[in-house]
Amino acid sequence: MLKGIHLTLLIGPVVATPVPQVALDALTSVQVTTSAGERSGFQLTFTLSNQSPLQTFFLLTGGSIPPILRVILIATVSGTPNVLIDGVVTHQQVTPADNGRSTLTVTGQDLSAVMDLIDFSGTPFPAMPAEARVMLLCAKYAFLGIIPQVIPSVLIDLPIPTEQIPTQQGTDLSYINSLADEVGYVFYLEPGPMAGQSIAYWGPEIKVGAPQPALNINMDAHTNVESLDFSFDGESAMLPIVMIQNKETKAIIGIPVPPITPLNPPLGLIPPIPKNIEYQDYTAKYSPIRAALVGITKASKTADIVTANGTLDVTRYGRILKARQLVGVRGAGLAYDGLYYVKTVKHEIKRGEYKQSFTLTRNGLISTLPNVPA
Repeated sequence: MLKGIHLTLLIGPVVATPVPQVALDALTSVQVTTSAGERSGFQLTFTLSNQSPLQTFFLLTGGSIPPILRVILIATVSGTPNVLIDGVVTHQQVTPADNGRSTLTVTGQDLSAVMDLIDFSGTPFPAMPAEARVMLLCAKYAFLGIIPQVIPSVLIDLPIPTEQIPTQQGTDLSYINSLADEVGYVFYLEPGPMAGQSIAYWGPEIKVGAPQPALNINMDAHTNVESLDFSFDGESAMLPIVMIQNKETKAIIGIPVPPITPLNPPLGLIPPIPKNIEYQDYTAKYSPIRAALVGITKASKTADIVTANGTLDVTRYGRILKARQLVGVRGAGLAYDGLYYVKTVKHEIKRGEYKQSFTLTRNGLISTLPNVPA
C-alpha cells in the first residue's frame, strides 16, 4: 500500500487470523463505512482466477449454525494501528469474466449482526434495571471480544418482581436498541482498540471532547481536503413537546424541550429556530426525567441544520478521520468555519491510494470558537 500506510486483513470462523499471501495479492479494493445511528459495514473486492482456492474459501462456514465468518481490517498509519472494522460476512458474490478471471465481492457488517441472529423473546429479567439487562445481554458475546460500556441513565427504574417482570422482545440487538430508545440513549459497537476487541457502547450520544486535526479548505499549501461542500436546511429543525401526566390530578402538561444539553452543546453561534412542532403523546406514561431524556434526543436529531460533505486523502491529512467525534473546519468562511460532529466516514482503499469521504453536521451557523484549533 502507500508509504507509511499498511493494511492488515484477518479472516476466520469466530477467531480471525492473518490471511495467506494469495488472498492479499488478490485483494483489489476495500470499503468500510461507519455512521452514527447505523451499523458499520464493509466490502472487500478480490480479483482471482477460476481455479483460485479463494473461490471456496469464503464458503467454509456455509453449513455451520450460526454462520460466522469474521473479518478484521486494521490500517496502520505512521506506526499507529487503527481497527477499521470487526465484523462478519453477510453476503458473497462471484462475477466471472471472459478472460478466465473472476471478481469476488464480500460484504459484511459489524459484530452487531451476530446479536441480531436469534430471537430470544420471552426471556425474563426479574428485578433488573435496563442497565443490568444490557450488561447481561452483551456478556453473551464475550467470546467475540465484545466489552460492554454501559452509562447509567439519569433515572434507574428497578422493577419490583411482585409487580412486574420485564421480558425480552425480539433479538438481543433489537431489545437493546429498544431499551436505549426508552431513555434517549444510543447503542453501537466501536471496534478496537486492539484487534479482536469491540466496545459495546450504550449511553447518550456524546458530542463533546478533544477535536481531531482540522480540515482545511482554500488555504493553499495547508489545504488537506480534496473537496468540501456545505448545505443549510433551516426547515428541518423540530421542537418536541413531551407530555407529562400529574399523578395526583391526572392532568397532562406539554413541555417544550430544547436540543441544547451538556452532551450536545451548541457548535454554532446562531442556532436554528424550530418551525415544526411534534407532540410526544406516549411520554405521558413516563416519569418527568425519562420523558425529558426522550425529548432531548428527539430535538438533537433534528437540530443539525448545517451539513458538510467532502473527501480527503489520508496521506495528506496525516491520519484517519474517525466518525462519532468532533473535527474543526478552517478556510470555509465566517458562516461555516468551526467545530463539527463527524456523522459518517467511508474508507476507500486501493493499491497506492487511501481516501475517505465524510459527512459533518452542526446545529448552527458561525463558529462558537474565536479560533479553530489546528
